Amino acid sequence: MVLTHLPRFRFSIFTRPPSPLHTHFDLNLLPRLKLPTVVRPKYTLSTTEPVPISHISSNNQEILDSPQIQISLDRLFVPPETEVSLNDASLSTRILKGSNIVLSKYARNAQIVQAEFVKSSVRTEDCPADGLPEFALVGRSNVGKSSLLNSLVRRKRLALTSKKPGKTQCINHFRINDSWYLVDLPGYGYAAAPQELRTDWDKFTKDYFLNHSSLVSVFLLIDASIPAKKIDLEYASWLGQNQIPMTLIFTKCDKRKKKKNGGKRPEENVKDFQELINGFFETAPPWIMTSSVTNQGRDEILLHMAQLRNYWLKH
Repeated sequence: MVLTHLPRFRFSIFTRPPSPLHTHFDLNLLPRLKLPTVVRPKYTLSTTEPVPISHISSNNQEILDSPQIQISLDRLFVPPETEVSLNDASLSTRILKGSNIVLSKYARNAQIVQAEFVKSSVRTEDCPADGLPEFALVGRSNVGKSSLLNSLVRRKRLALTSKKPGKTQCINHFRINDSWYLVDLPGYGYAAAPQELRTDWDKFTKDYFLNHSSLVSVFLLIDASIPAKKIDLEYASWLGQNQIPMTLIFTKCDKRKKKKNGGKRPEENVKDFQELINGFFETAPPWIMTSSVTNQGRDEILLHMAQLRNYWLKH
C-alpha cells in the first residue's frame, strides 16, 4: 500500500476555521468532537492489529520492564512514497523506536557534524533568507527545549539552559552541517512573564509559523512526565487548524512516576495526550518519546528530520 500525503506533510483536518494562537475550549469536550466522514484508502494490513513499539535500550531495568506502546496501522505516520504491506515482515523494524514513525528511503545523511549559532530575530523578515530548510522547536516553558537542542548536537552549551523558564525570547537560528537550521523559539505559558511580553512572543512566533517559507516542520515539545496540559492541547490544535506541519516530541521520558503515589508513567501520559487530540486529526501526527538525560529519541529525531528534509528538498 502507498499512503499519499500533501506536500510539507500537512496531515490535519479540522472542523473549525483557523483561530488565534491560543484558543480556549473545554478539554472534557475533546473526545466528543466529530470530524466529517473521511474516505480512507484501503489498507492491506489490518488497522486493528497493533504493532508493538519497543523502548530505547537502557541500563535502567525499570524502563526495560515498562509496558510497550501498542500502535495500530492507522495511527502510524507513513511518509510519502513509502509502502507498507501485509507481507512486510520487517515492518516492526522499520518503525523508529519509541515513536509511530515509519522509516522511508529519504532517511539518510541524518548525523550532525557541525552546528553554529547564526542569529537571533524578533521579526520573521529578519530571519535567515537563504532558503535552507528549517525545523522549529517550541514548547511550554521549562519543557526541556534547550536541553533537547544541546542533546541533538551533542554540545552542552550550544543553547543556554536555565532553571528560570522563559529565557528564550527570540527566534534563534542554529545552522547545522551548513545545510539546514534548527530554530529555538520562545517557550509559551510562562506565567511570570509580563503580559505584554507574552503577547509579543506569541505574535512573532505565530507570524514565523504562517509566513516563513523555509519551515519544514514544527517540533512541539510536550512534557511526558506530567498529565496533558490544556495549553499544549490548544497549541497542537492551533498548529493543525492552520495546516502547520507538526511532530510531537514527548520529553522527560526518563522520569518514572510511582504508581503508589498516583503518578502515571511517561508512556501512559503519551497515550492520554494522543487520545485527547485524536478527534482533531484525520491521520495521526508523528510523535517521538525522548529524554535529554539518557539521549533516548535523539537518533530517532535526527532520522525523522532527515527524511522530512530530504523529501522537502526534492519537492
